[in-house]
Amino acid sequence: MTLTTLCYIENEDSYLMLHRIKKKNDINQDKWIGIGGHFESGESPEECLQREAMEETGLTLTSCRFRGIVTFICDSLTDYYMCLYTADSYTGTLKECEEGTLEWVKKDRIPELNLWEGDLIFFQLLEEDVPFFSLKLRYEKDVLREAVLDGQPLELLDIVDQEGNPTGKVRERSLVHRYGSRHRTAHVWIVRPGAAGSFDLLLQERAGDKDSFPGCLDISSAGHIPAGKGYQESALRELEEELGITVSPQELVFVGFHEGVSHSCFHGKPFHNQEYSAVYLLERDIEISQLNFQKEEIASLLWMDYAACMEGLKNGTLNHCLFPEELEMLGAKYKEML
Repeated sequence: MTLTTLCYIENEDSYLMLHRIKKKNDINQDKWIGIGGHFESGESPEECLQREAMEETGLTLTSCRFRGIVTFICDSLTDYYMCLYTADSYTGTLKECEEGTLEWVKKDRIPELNLWEGDLIFFQLLEEDVPFFSLKLRYEKDVLREAVLDGQPLELLDIVDQEGNPTGKVRERSLVHRYGSRHRTAHVWIVRPGAAGSFDLLLQERAGDKDSFPGCLDISSAGHIPAGKGYQESALRELEEELGITVSPQELVFVGFHEGVSHSCFHGKPFHNQEYSAVYLLERDIEISQLNFQKEEIASLLWMDYAACMEGLKNGTLNHCLFPEELEMLGAKYKEML
């Protein structure tokens, strides 16, 4: 395991970024990163940082803060422990760097740069002023395959194109919603015959402490599709995890694909949702008392008449996070099945 330092020097609302375009055989070729480098024999992290700062920028850091440890793993390359710092005070004059081009970049422009995808995770942690963290990032070439924060795996999602096909980019879930990246979900609507040829929907009330749409009425079972997984397998998994219902793939009726877009704010943070969803129907008349549902995620369950639900969406009497167009797709499919 190789030891390195990585530092982001701050100047008001900007970070000093290094565009790595000059060094041959560089793992960071054309990437934008901070300054830093490998430890030399006998150096402490701070001694390494000060030396690298002087060599790469000509600056002497007078105030720096140790923010976290990043474990960087990439294919057959040597694994790295990176001691991550920020510095908000320095002396000296910025010089030209032999390894790339130095540029002050406003913090809100950072996501526009060609970065290692996992860097966006620690930039968010820096922004949130997390006291100290340990972040493990594992890549295959430059595609993020694993992210673990303080020993807890983070959820990674495929970013998809307009037809729902993975683009090859993988992003951590909270960042997907921060930047409005198009991603995949699986929706399963559980229905039962109702009165006068209509049908009932099983709706869940989301738990009050959810990170998005707390307390809102939602689809019977729904969830994000993990990177590398498929629609149907995710739909079956979510049914079992959320409601304790196990079914065969043949019992799910495919309704169609739906793209939903919404923009909200929760817990003081923007939430931009652009999801490409595979929609399924499962006909099952079941008593709610028989369901072993996930109480950490779901506050309650209820059956509601389809027409009453649609009316509630139109007149604004329901506290929900449903897409009316998806419900219309569902209604058309159910009538087709009769």
